[in-house]
Amino acid sequence: MPRIPLIEDLTSSSIPPGSNILVEFEPTSQWFPASVTIAAEWLAQNGKISYSAMAQPPSRVREALVRFGIDCAKLETGKQDYEILRIWDYNTPALGMKSTEKLQMPSLKVADISIHFIKEQFKREPDPGRMMVVDDYSTYSRFNEEKSWVEFLLTRDFPLGSKMQAHNIGGLMKGMHSGWVYNRLEEAADGVVDLKIEEEGKTVRDMIRIRSLRNVHFDREWHSLKVGEKFEVSLER
Repeated sequence: MPRIPLIEDLTSSSIPPGSNILVEFEPTSQWFPASVTIAAEWLAQNGKISYSAMAQPPSRVREALVRFGIDCAKLETGKQDYEILRIWDYNTPALGMKSTEKLQMPSLKVADISIHFIKEQFKREPDPGRMMVVDDYSTYSRFNEEKSWVEFLLTRDFPLGSKMQAHNIGGLMKGMHSGWVYNRLEEAADGVVDLKIEEEGKTVRDMIRIRSLRNVHFDREWHSLKVGEKFEVSLER
């Protein structure tokens, strides 16, 4: 089983497949490059990735992966259930336009997406070598009432990760939703990771910590992040 970059740098053992990890990030933090770093390094370890592009277009995700040396065209070919790399386009429908992507959502209404999950996603066999990355769950709040999209995550998105025996890592923007949203999702998640920026005089530091994690020992301290030439994100040693 591949090792989860960044997150498992702070654990004493592997996070079990089927775990749902919630990443709460400040808007100016390094979550978006970190999410691509996690995907690219997982692929480099012969893992499989399903990346849901909500806050950015799929083309930008591909460009970032190519900088890591990932051959997206090669990995995105094959039968739908066996593609090593799957990039789902949620971003184009969020802009009110028609997507040209092979993997796309009809809208950002959770009633529509829920039907897709039932008809398509829940019929798939377990895929323990796969990681599912969602760049920004908060996008749902633009098109749905709070209770509706949170219930969708609790009854469709999180259970899919468990059923597929895949690692499910999803971002949620800090300071955007009610306390009820954060409490409800944190209680349901198997782990919560925080990303923030911290000002020290004239310096700004990017930080990460694991706030909670079930059944795995972990480092609770804040750690500095660094961004490399390819915009790869790693722990500052």
